[in-house]
Amino acid sequence: MTVIVLTNCPAGLRGFLTRWLLEISAGVFIGNPSAKVRDVLWDEVQQYADQGRALLAHTTNNEQGYTFRTHDHNWHPADHEGLTLIRRPSSGTPSTSSATKAGWSKASKRRRFGRT
Repeated sequence: MTVIVLTNCPAGLRGFLTRWLLEISAGVFIGNPSAKVRDVLWDEVQQYADQGRALLAHTTNNEQGYTFRTHDHNWHPADHEGLTLIRRPSSGTPSTSSATKAGWSKASKRRRFGRT
């Protein structure tokens, strides 16, 4: 199984991919081409994507059962002890969601003072 996801790519590239793959949603193509055809399609996607982004995921014979490639994406595949993971770009600022607030939560206040 092969999945190609295009974002902000020319319509001609989408039309080209529909010759071998089925477009199930805007910019999302699936199919089961041979490895040689898949590699040729990926080369064409990289060549004609312009300022767009592309992602290719396909089944393979490894522990995860799949692998993926990216083109002009902020997130990149990274190998970690034989597993392919996604490396996200660092934002440079700490997340505010991990900071805890002092005091009682609203739910605990309701339970404590009898309001439901």
